[in-house]
Amino acid sequence: MSDPRLDQLTDSARNRGLKLVRSRVRKPGKPGFGTVGLIDQNGKAVFGMDADGPTAMPEEVESYLRNLGAKDWGASLDVAVLPRKRKPAKVEKARTTAANDREPAPKPKVVPKPAPLPPKPKPEAKPLVRAAKPGDASALTKLINLLGHEIDEKTVRKNIAALTKAGEAPLVATLDKAVIGLCGIHRMVTIHRPAPVGRITVLVVAETAQDKGIGRMLVEEAERLLKQAGCQIVEVTSNDRLGAAHAFYRHMGYERTSIRFMKTL
Repeated sequence: MSDPRLDQLTDSARNRGLKLVRSRVRKPGKPGFGTVGLIDQNGKAVFGMDADGPTAMPEEVESYLRNLGAKDWGASLDVAVLPRKRKPAKVEKARTTAANDREPAPKPKVVPKPAPLPPKPKPEAKPLVRAAKPGDASALTKLINLLGHEIDEKTVRKNIAALTKAGEAPLVATLDKAVIGLCGIHRMVTIHRPAPVGRITVLVVAETAQDKGIGRMLVEEAERLLKQAGCQIVEVTSNDRLGAAHAFYRHMGYERTSIRFMKTL
């Protein structure tokens, strides 16, 4: 009989380019019973293996794979700001005195005024997440086109209005009022699950704003809203060619559970 836990470990290892090796000992109590290990695509031992076969317990391999997945992607909320340029101080031209000029009278002593305080630096801009508005259609159209979806601004504006009316307005990330990210959310009731299923329908961040934690902010807010709506799980689909996105979702705690099929009608 197949062990669901070992089957899940097998899938997790495959998603990371590894293979799970199970012990051939089938009798409980015998040395090596229930042990597992990891090898790479060339058969080279990676974790929990020795000359006699697997030596690690399933929970040890599970911890190793989880930590391995966490190294795939990193994100930071730091936003770089260029230092302000200061204008060079004006230099007064020295006055020249002709040889036949009279010696000028001594000028009264002037007490210099205290130097003005330097201006306060402009506060560093921070990214924000809010619900999409029809006025965002132009910026969102450009972001959606980055994913290879051909859609016009009029259609995007129409879709924003329809989704807002349905209580599923997309999320946008902004920086200095500029739209730099998009995350679509959807709540659906299915016949085979006891609670609604949440879905992230689209996720994209502008190329100039990547690696700043914007994607993490959008996903965490989407999860919060879907949980608030009664969803117990959240699923997301991602194109096979987007390897970096797959690593990001694993880092966020998502696991590959199925293969998506699609048909154009």
